[in-house]
Amino acid sequence: MAKAKKENNGVNEEPLEKQLWKAADKLRKNIDAAEYKHVVLGLIFLKYISDSFEEMFDKLEKGEGDYAGADPEDKDEYKAENVFFVPPEARWSFLLAKAKQPDIGIFADGAMDAIEKENPSLKGVLPKVFARQNLDPTSLGGLIDLVGNIAMGDAKARSADVLGHVFEYFLGEFALAEGKQGGQFYTPRSIVELLVAMLEPYKGRVLDPCCGSGGMFVQSEKFVTEHQGRVNDISIYGQESNQTTWRLAKMNLAIRGIDSSQVKWNNEGSFLNDGHKDLKADFIIANPPFNDSDWSGELLRNDGRWKYGAPPAGNANFAWLQHFVYHLSPTGKAGVVLAKGALTSKSGGEGEIRKAMIAEGNIIDCIVNLPAKLFLNTQIPAGLWFMNRSRNNGHPRKNEILFIDARNLGHLINRRTRMLSQDDIRKIADTYHAWQTEDGAYEDVKGFCASVPLGRVQELDYVLTPGRYVGLPDDVDDFDFAERFAALRAEFEGQLVEEAVLNKAIAENLARIKV
Repeated sequence: MAKAKKENNGVNEEPLEKQLWKAADKLRKNIDAAEYKHVVLGLIFLKYISDSFEEMFDKLEKGEGDYAGADPEDKDEYKAENVFFVPPEARWSFLLAKAKQPDIGIFADGAMDAIEKENPSLKGVLPKVFARQNLDPTSLGGLIDLVGNIAMGDAKARSADVLGHVFEYFLGEFALAEGKQGGQFYTPRSIVELLVAMLEPYKGRVLDPCCGSGGMFVQSEKFVTEHQGRVNDISIYGQESNQTTWRLAKMNLAIRGIDSSQVKWNNEGSFLNDGHKDLKADFIIANPPFNDSDWSGELLRNDGRWKYGAPPAGNANFAWLQHFVYHLSPTGKAGVVLAKGALTSKSGGEGEIRKAMIAEGNIIDCIVNLPAKLFLNTQIPAGLWFMNRSRNNGHPRKNEILFIDARNLGHLINRRTRMLSQDDIRKIADTYHAWQTEDGAYEDVKGFCASVPLGRVQELDYVLTPGRYVGLPDDVDDFDFAERFAALRAEFEGQLVEEAVLNKAIAENLARIKV
């Protein structure tokens, strides 16, 4: 995490979300991050819906224009405006008044219960963890004060954006704090941004059948907003097998005002219990579990989704890929994170499935080799697969696959974790978009990208590792081995001479001591 910048007479110029994270983390004390995140994120969510409610309450109370004669305590008024109704005992002002009391935890849990009772779409979603013994009332009161300061000085209309940004930032920080376990609910933001930037989901149905805490959806909506699109043109569909993670997703989407009614939970997962069986999506953005061996493959040997061949029971990688293809519309596109081994593996018939996807389906559009250390829960090398069901219908490069080797991009944010910068994301996405156009703007770059004919992929036995195709950068190709070897030898011999001189001096000094 970046150090605080002390300028302007000692004023802390760190972004608000970083200051808040540090303050919240100090109040954590002996609580594990995995448990503490539900406390903090629950309060941020409560502050969001309370702010939204109070803004609507003020409009109804003034009774101007369309709101003339409206009753500010009428629940239907809020429902009509897609605003959650917050009963008096759950409003932020009520909790703030109780923040210093020893039973504040009971009041906070009661607030969550009251909100769920008034808003059926939140039933079973909100955390009731505030009265636990390991969360002392003083720390909880401090958190309530801290969260209450978010968006202070901002117009209430802006508070939702600020709170949404803080919620998303805290999700990432908690994932970092939890390490391996945190990575199971959170896909690092730079990877999500890259997937969205390459797919450009401006409008249509967006599906993530293993949606974690909902980051793919948040970025899709944000992308449309930033490009002056209409967020109402996007419909969100998701599924998650971990109920705790699903709750985070529901809050993450609600705090952004995104309809999450089609984001479903069941503990069987997407393979055994497909929550959107008949959906054909325009975009699929997903980060499924890497090399999952416990996916019930033996029970699904003859499943209709396996268009290109039955996946091995011991690895779900090609089950996920074919599940995604099954759910794509005739013009649909998918961006998927997978373990790098799927690019070369031949075990359990995976090589034949990959061959069929390329030679028969012609569905693989682009492969991106990612840098190491991007993921929080695994050090397994990974890549991105981009699939396009309309390659045979007017695609300018339907007989080629784009390979991008991005292993040298990104920067370390700590000893174990790397992230892609905005420039890195732009470089990769711009390359893909240029390749998709017919104006000739795309060019191969040695060591980075290559547009490869399907015949060449066939020659290499349908192996999809970008390094096999992009070659080495020009500066590496120009590497003079003899010159470099001579320089290293001279350097080594120089070190030997220095060492000999040093040893001689030590020996002479020891001899004087003995005398």
